[in-house]
Parts: sequence; C-alpha cells; structure tokens
Amino acid sequence: MNDATKIVVETIEWKSPQYEAELQLRDEVLRKPLRLNLYDQDLESEKEYLRAGAFFDKKLVGVLLMIPSEQKTVQMKQMAVDPEYQKMQIGRKIMEFSERLLKDKGYCKIFMHARKYAVPFYEKLGYHIVGEEFEEVGIPHLRMEKEM
Repeated sequence: MNDATKIVVETIEWKSPQYEAELQLRDEVLRKPLRLNLYDQDLESEKEYLRAGAFFDKKLVGVLLMIPSEQKTVQMKQMAVDPEYQKMQIGRKIMEFSERLLKDKGYCKIFMHARKYAVPFYEKLGYHIVGEEFEEVGIPHLRMEKEM
C-alpha cells in the first residue's frame, strides 16, 4: 500500500462525488477526534473554495482547502490525510501541487492556521510562524505564512 508513485493529486470540484469523499475524510480525520461534526457547519460557503485531493488507486486519501481572498492572498485549511496512507509524502505532494496551482492563478501569499503539532511539517516547506499561539477548535494553532 505504500507505493507513493501511485499518488495522483488533482483539483476537486464542489458537489462532485470526490467532494463527498472529501467531506467524509475531513470529518473522520479532523473533526471526530475532537468530538466535532463537520456536517454541523454551513458547507455552502465552500463552493467558492479551491481544493486539492490526493488519490491512491482512485481512492481519496488526502485533501486541502484553499480560500482565495483579496490582495492575491489565499488561506489554506483543513489539510487531512487518511491515517492508513500517512508516511507516503501525501501532505507534501498536496502542498506542492496547491502552491503551483495558486502561483499559476497569480496568488502571491499563503497563510494558514496550523495545528501546533503540524508546524514542523510546514516549516520544512518554507512557511514561517507569524504571531502568538492561539486556540481554534479547542486545540493550539499558530498562524503561518509563505510568500510565493
């Protein structure tokens, strides 16, 4: 199962079958461990988001949301990788794909609210901490940024 060469990263369209798989993955990986439910929030606003998904033999195994804003800035959020497929460089592949996509669309800056335990991962990709630690969804986060 750990043949990383079989990982394909591509965009996911809102309300597509892949989007439904994305919601399930985000709920399982990011919300249920915190005793939260992704489906309790208004997902309608997500139709304007960009999204990248990593697929292994056509199964969605990783996802990232990108929220465009003014001044050529994008917020990345909800990075999730299926625990069965971790240690296959999926997060890195999603980030690299997403950064290329955003650069091609003319975006110049990316920021995120990174879970504290994920900070070293993002630092390896060139992101830096901006500001102080804060709490979001009940756990510590740090704002991280990268100029492109």
